[in-house]
Amino acid sequence: MHHWRTWHRPLVLFAAAMAVMTLVSGVGLLVDDRILVGAAIWSKPFKFAASFTVYALALAWMLTLLTRGRRTGWWAGTVVALSSLVEMAIITVQVVRGKRSHFNHATPLDESLFSAMGVTVVILWAGTLVIAILLLRARIEDRASAWAIRSGVFLALAGAGIGFVMTQPTKEQRAAGNLDTADVIGAHAVGVPDGGPSMPLTGWSTTGGDLRIPHFVGMHALQLLPLFLLVLVTLAPRFARLRDPRVRLRLVLVASGAYAAVTALVTWQALRGQPLIHPDGATLAAAALVLAATAAGTYGALRPRSGTHMPSAEKAVAS
Repeated sequence: MHHWRTWHRPLVLFAAAMAVMTLVSGVGLLVDDRILVGAAIWSKPFKFAASFTVYALALAWMLTLLTRGRRTGWWAGTVVALSSLVEMAIITVQVVRGKRSHFNHATPLDESLFSAMGVTVVILWAGTLVIAILLLRARIEDRASAWAIRSGVFLALAGAGIGFVMTQPTKEQRAAGNLDTADVIGAHAVGVPDGGPSMPLTGWSTTGGDLRIPHFVGMHALQLLPLFLLVLVTLAPRFARLRDPRVRLRLVLVASGAYAAVTALVTWQALRGQPLIHPDGATLAAAALVLAATAAGTYGALRPRSGTHMPSAEKAVAS
């Protein structure tokens, strides 16, 4: 593990700024009682700031693992930090103005700000893609670590890509036929208007589909898959099977496949206009298949291979 002082400086500084913004937004939630689109007006900057904090720190660490293209990686990380900062600034400005930041076409200023946000998201996504390609080419000695990191960043790209789907006019908006003059184009929810009944804290719809769910799940693979490997390494001294790097690699591959399947499942559920907490039979059947496949994969990953032996060093540790 590289010392944090070697991590990508602009991303670390951005993460620190977002940590402060998380606290500021938390105070806003307590003292500002304004409601916007069915939620406390400071909830959006609070969630974005918290998410950006962990996202930026994960990328800042991953950039220390590059063995080739370090300069390109530094610039890509800096682009991600700056574009994210601009996006966060626009969200905050709109909160101060009492206006929605996303999908807002009510006035020329609102439309311009939302368009600027769209540009920053594309730049952020492209910068992360460059980092993902560099990580794919990096020579990371531990294969389990390499696949946890690579799977995490590519799933994060897929989750971020859901944001582009949200900006498209909904079926109801197209049916209304007034896209040239509409105040709102695009939505988080599917099948119901934004701002309806929702889950606490997350704000995800409880009456329709919500594309923020796969967006959230996918993006945080960036942290959760490397964290899963860290848990395996931490447990290795207590469980002999986990001391074998091949076992850890197989478990990471199973976890990556399961995570991708869950991301696809919640995307499919949301696009059908179905709330996360009210799955139908088809969704439950698909979830059961994912669970069964994950269990089978885990069993296969942990099952001793015939004709293989524990390395002598690991035998000594085990004894």
